[in-house]
Amino acid sequence: MRRKTLIRLLAALSLTSLGMASAQAKEAPPPNFLIIVADDLGFSDLGAFGGEIRTPRLDDLARKGVRFTDFHTAPACSPTRAMLLTGTDPHRVGLGAMELTTPNQRGKRGLEGYLRPDNATLAELLGANGYSTFLSGKWHLGSAPGQDPHDRGFQRSFAVLPAAHNHFGLGLATDPAKGVTYTEDGRIVPQLPADFYSSDYFAQKMIGFLREAAKRPDKARPFFAYLAFTAPHAPLQARPQDIARYRGRYDAGFDALRDQRLARQAKLGLYDPSKPAHDRAKPQGGWDALTPAQKAQAAREMEIYAAMVERLDHDVGLVIAELRRTKHLDNTVILFLSDNGPEGMDYADNELPSLRRRYEQADNRLDNLGAATSFVGYGPGWAGASAAPSWLYKTYATEGGTRSVSFLSGPGHLVGPGRIARAFLTAADVGPTFLDMAGVARPSATFDGRTIEAMEGTSLRPYLTGKAQCVHAPDEAFGTELFGSRSIRKGDWKITDTGDGQWHLFNLAADPGETHDLSASNDAKLTELMGEWDRYAERVGVVLPTGRSHSP
Repeated sequence: MRRKTLIRLLAALSLTSLGMASAQAKEAPPPNFLIIVADDLGFSDLGAFGGEIRTPRLDDLARKGVRFTDFHTAPACSPTRAMLLTGTDPHRVGLGAMELTTPNQRGKRGLEGYLRPDNATLAELLGANGYSTFLSGKWHLGSAPGQDPHDRGFQRSFAVLPAAHNHFGLGLATDPAKGVTYTEDGRIVPQLPADFYSSDYFAQKMIGFLREAAKRPDKARPFFAYLAFTAPHAPLQARPQDIARYRGRYDAGFDALRDQRLARQAKLGLYDPSKPAHDRAKPQGGWDALTPAQKAQAAREMEIYAAMVERLDHDVGLVIAELRRTKHLDNTVILFLSDNGPEGMDYADNELPSLRRRYEQADNRLDNLGAATSFVGYGPGWAGASAAPSWLYKTYATEGGTRSVSFLSGPGHLVGPGRIARAFLTAADVGPTFLDMAGVARPSATFDGRTIEAMEGTSLRPYLTGKAQCVHAPDEAFGTELFGSRSIRKGDWKITDTGDGQWHLFNLAADPGETHDLSASNDAKLTELMGEWDRYAERVGVVLPTGRSHSP
């Protein structure tokens, strides 16, 4: 009798355990998602990635999550945003050349300059599967009717439509051809608040969307939020009190700053000092060759840049606080990234007439720099420090142009414990990853009654949870092209062309800084990767410009 009683008891306990496990599985809600994009942020700018700028909120998220050392974007903004939202190559969805096409590219498929409708965005896919979807900040994927984020799956949106804008709101227009246009839920915004500052306002609007959702009858719905800052993209503008905190911090110059950041990266395990960092191009002979007046202006420009990054961090903290207040934080997957490498453009000597004209018309006296009426960038010297240890910066298909500061934070069963992850991955992997985490199938050849391009990215989930050692196999080839600068990555090997038609070959495992060109000594590998380039270019429809259309 005792044996039968024991068996019954064990069976009952087993059924109870199974029932509890089943109930817990059923009760586990799908995760929320928050993508935070910084605009033109360098790989070394955050404290958790070697920088001296005060970014405690982002650093905390990064250290608790997974920091990526080999996350790659397109060389500039809108192509990366297309990759994020569609999970595929920007040439396949209309953003192969942004808006800066040469005569031989105009009218060609893939170079339309806006996100074509023959794709499904992550917002559309998640929204069709029960998610609330919000966008606040930069869109830069089209400004004509039907191209607004509200038309592409975002149920609530506040968007600045073009590539760049005055951070204090000057230049507002209701016609995209006459100035900077903002929309809310697809409707033109006629006026901005008097105290408008981009990062602050974008964060406030996102918090407002989250609060609205929390009051709705269906408040238990998961959400997908896309917070796209325009900082620290030029023009460099910040509140005076933020700039003041960095006064004098950069008087030693960009050469010294780069060395300091490399040393901190080595201590953090983000950079192997036994492998060479790239010697950046030294404008005007380096810091010591600048006149006192040039040094004063350059140092002030970097002070403003740092102030913009610190303010962005502060505003991210407000959004995180809102998620914590509403008890959503523990179930929210947060991806932070920059849309490309830092901006190395010299606004005082620029080949784009519209930018040069704006620089010349602005009030760029030293004591006015950072104000709404100023218009400056910080140039190639500081960009070289921000991109350390990599070669070049934004618009180039080198590591400095495409290797993005990035991390993922969120529930342990999806993201895993805090660590540094060194696998190669791309912005096109984000969509497939979030769909996988949400339990949503990838779209087939059609969505919402229209034919769409297939997602090409790979879910990171097996890699994040320790079930895979890499995201992409060593024999997979990945191409990039913008403004004639191009590359192919295959395993540890890469060829890149800065836009002059000359291929350079690097082994990134031994030479992540792209310092030693092996094209003359390894013809077999060069030939192999050139063949991969031809196949990639044909598959996605690359049309190389007649000359490099944009070369900062």
